[in-house]
Amino acid sequence: MSFKPYSKIIIRDANVVNEGTQQVVDVLIQDGRIEKIAPSIPHVVNAKTIHANGNWLIPGMIDDQVHFRDPGSTHKGSIASESMAAVIGGITSYMDMPNTNPPTLSLDALIQKKQIAAQYSMANYAFHFGVSSKNLDIIEQLNPKLISGVKVFMGASTGNMLVDDPQVLERLFANVPTILLTHCEYTPRIKEREKLYFEKYGANIPAHMHPKIRDKQACFESSRLAVSLAEKYGTQLHVLHISTAKELCLFKDLPLNLKHISAEVCIHHLTFDELDYAALSHLIKCNPAIKTQQDKDALITAIAQTNRLDIIGTDHAPHTWEEKQQSYLKAPSGLPLVQHAIPALMELVADKKINIETMVKKTSHQVADLFKLKDRGYIREGYWADLVLLKENKEAIAVKNQKNYMRCNWTPFQNKSFRYEVDTTIVSGQLAWHQNQLFLSCRGKALDIDR
Repeated sequence: MSFKPYSKIIIRDANVVNEGTQQVVDVLIQDGRIEKIAPSIPHVVNAKTIHANGNWLIPGMIDDQVHFRDPGSTHKGSIASESMAAVIGGITSYMDMPNTNPPTLSLDALIQKKQIAAQYSMANYAFHFGVSSKNLDIIEQLNPKLISGVKVFMGASTGNMLVDDPQVLERLFANVPTILLTHCEYTPRIKEREKLYFEKYGANIPAHMHPKIRDKQACFESSRLAVSLAEKYGTQLHVLHISTAKELCLFKDLPLNLKHISAEVCIHHLTFDELDYAALSHLIKCNPAIKTQQDKDALITAIAQTNRLDIIGTDHAPHTWEEKQQSYLKAPSGLPLVQHAIPALMELVADKKINIETMVKKTSHQVADLFKLKDRGYIREGYWADLVLLKENKEAIAVKNQKNYMRCNWTPFQNKSFRYEVDTTIVSGQLAWHQNQLFLSCRGKALDIDR
């Protein structure tokens, strides 16, 4: 749906979840920002009124890692298609990863991505810069305000973006001018175990062997190296997609503002475990691998009860259905998640495994804090209005009965039902999704990085 955007929106009787509290209030949005929050706001002329009826209103999720495949692989997903799906899933801002084609290893590639997003993105956006063995001179001269972070693959990766040379890593950790994000898996161990299982099964390695090939030790060794380098050089380090209980000991149980090494966990590692390979096979093949139920439970406990895991992201990484049907060594890793991000996390809330205040803290507040996003991540007067209104379903809605907006047109949640749905998503003060309607005129803004 396309229409002239509302300059004023008022949300009435919303149960606002923000900064560890809940309160039922009215929220007035004007010219993109939150103008007023009060128990009752008088009638506002020419304002679009949304009646929340006591439902939860939360800050939109800020997803710290997505792979929107644009440019280079837009048959899998594009900034236009995936940002559209993201707003339906309660994501109002995202940070896109550098392993596109061309990879984001130069300022020209960065500019190209920003231009595409400015034209097509329905959600707010920022981009991580990539590391290769040959672009450290560029990285060391980067303006930290131009990028959300610098991403290094300290494990098997796509193309020429694997960095495992000790001298290159030492120089990177010593001189990176902003937050450094790491994908941590120890490649020599993975290659050794892949060879072992190939000798046993040939090309038809069963999908459930993936967490035994990319095992806990491969994750731990690489994460431990990243943490030790960050401690040596005082690097601001953010370790992505922690997938094992074993790695949790590497991260301090301290508030985010008291540490320089942080960690993220992803929705699929909180939702699936090794028992799900039987039904989903390569649909849940991802790196690092989805592991045991014990690992999943430990990650949920760490999110709910400690400060060891600071952020929840998606690592949305779409591939075509046909690609995922191939044999183990050919089927690519990664799964599409953005359209169901907040509903999937609300299952943990509904099951009382985490509370909604913690979910908000780790999908929005702390993402904005860690990446220094100006006027984002909180429901505060004067801040940009990035808001999500949730609706409880009296009967859980089966995902298979809903329209899929992700370009790959499949989801690992196909056989699940969700007890909450996103009723409304507002991006920088604009309606993006409301009562099952998309507002295609919505355009996200470049995130202002206040470093």
